[in-house]
Amino acid sequence: MLTIKDLLQIKSIDGMHIIAGEQGINNVVSIVNIMENPDAFDWLTPNELLLSTGYIFKDNEELQNRIIKELAEINCSGLCIKMHRYFDEIPQNMIDLANQYGLPLLALPFEYTLSKVIAIINEKASGRYDLLNRKSLDMHNSLFRIALEGGGIDRISAELSDNINNPILFLDRDWNLLHYTEVKDNPIPLASCLHLVRNRPVFTKEFTDTIPRNISQIKKSVKRIYHSKGREIKCRILPVAVANYIYGYIIVWQTMRELTEFDYILLEQSSTILALERIRTRELEEVKLTIRQDFFDDLLTGKLTSIDSIQPLCDLHGINANYMYYCMVITIEPDVVGSLEDMVVRKYEQDLIAKKCVDLVYEHASSANWVIMCFYRNNRVIVLVGQNEYRPTITISEAKQFADELYETLLAKVKKTTFSVGIGRQYKTITSLHKSFSEAHEAIRLMHKFDGKGAVSHFEDYSIYHFLESNIKASELEDFFLKRLGKVHEHDLGFGTSFMTTLESYFSHNQNVSEAAKALFIHRNTFIYRIDKIKEILDTDLKHSEELLQIQLALKIYKLLQKE
Repeated sequence: MLTIKDLLQIKSIDGMHIIAGEQGINNVVSIVNIMENPDAFDWLTPNELLLSTGYIFKDNEELQNRIIKELAEINCSGLCIKMHRYFDEIPQNMIDLANQYGLPLLALPFEYTLSKVIAIINEKASGRYDLLNRKSLDMHNSLFRIALEGGGIDRISAELSDNINNPILFLDRDWNLLHYTEVKDNPIPLASCLHLVRNRPVFTKEFTDTIPRNISQIKKSVKRIYHSKGREIKCRILPVAVANYIYGYIIVWQTMRELTEFDYILLEQSSTILALERIRTRELEEVKLTIRQDFFDDLLTGKLTSIDSIQPLCDLHGINANYMYYCMVITIEPDVVGSLEDMVVRKYEQDLIAKKCVDLVYEHASSANWVIMCFYRNNRVIVLVGQNEYRPTITISEAKQFADELYETLLAKVKKTTFSVGIGRQYKTITSLHKSFSEAHEAIRLMHKFDGKGAVSHFEDYSIYHFLESNIKASELEDFFLKRLGKVHEHDLGFGTSFMTTLESYFSHNQNVSEAAKALFIHRNTFIYRIDKIKEILDTDLKHSEELLQIQLALKIYKLLQKE
């Protein structure tokens, strides 16, 4: 074990001497590094001796003080400054702080190069690594055995907390709580400062925003101070990551004691084990989800037609086969997922967004007096809304209002993502649920075709287009349109009028002239003049119900033909 005191006795770097912080003369030196970057604090480790020419802090007293404080808090061995390069004398403020924190402040004679000093000290310190490696290997085997036995994050967290004697929090990649382990006699209990509810944020956004975005590449814990009720709590944050992909975070609530070099090694080992545990848990969830989704796939594609065969499967998956249901489909189009090159990462990100949407659906539906069943499939969230004879009938307007509110919630809570919501009709038996599912998809398709954007639509909104498009040939549709409104369309093309638009507004506002004129931003008299001209062209008074129906159908066909 090499200490600062031992360094001062090495003949090959004769002349190195201590200026301040002699209280730390027995600090252990495990590794030596050069510090010439003011942003290097997140990369430092305990028992690390830092060498510097002083260039980065030669004219900055605030940075000089910060360096002494940060190195002391990280439990670095000391700071060694090469003299007569930028400093003839070490600043008094650094000496005073080094004495205050007990951080050895060393002076290195000018004639030694930093690289030579590193080589000498590392050679002397190498013997310590053998002992440390054996100890860390034993701990790694212990943690790995817990994982193999299915102990999960609860036992891993407890083992880690017991060894480093500090409370531990394990959060997911969105900083939501997965598990925490408290320590007896903790002077600042976790519950006194944090919101400890599973799957909910623990820390403030202001705190988490200070964590480097590239923390998975740093591969070391970073120190941050959490402020709560006038107190400053030192936290160590370590990413749980594989191949730079973050599965969560380990947070050490450092209120019991300072961390040692072995503690930091143990944290990094725990990070790897927890990452594997998260992957394993996700795979198990995927298997369960696949079995569940296979059932719903068969149900929603009409493969299950017998109520006798459906009943036991419904009981197994928690769905009441005696309810009436309608189906709602939500398509998810995240902006960021398409830019990810790694297919596995892309799928994982897509699933995370879909899971979040499922949680939001259940949260939103908690106030509704309906039975909700929700799950996701690839980039779709499927919502089954059920009711029985004892529940009020769900009207189309109620279903759309529910979907509209849910749509706004999704937009607000899931950023940079486009949603489309389609609603099918309600059927009396669960064996007909596949019809509602198909209608929900058709509602989305027709909404995109005619409106070209994500929003909410019920199948009934576009049922006439569905009927016309799927049952009548295009040539017959065109012939019908030309016979009913061909002259009006030709007049628009020949004279630059907008009679077709006028007719659409006229019928969409239930033949209310004032409202239709207002929608087109024209005077009421202008609108009346246009209607009179249309009557003249068509040689009709626009009063006969059968004739009005044909004109409205022709307008629908006109819109359909335009999109074709």
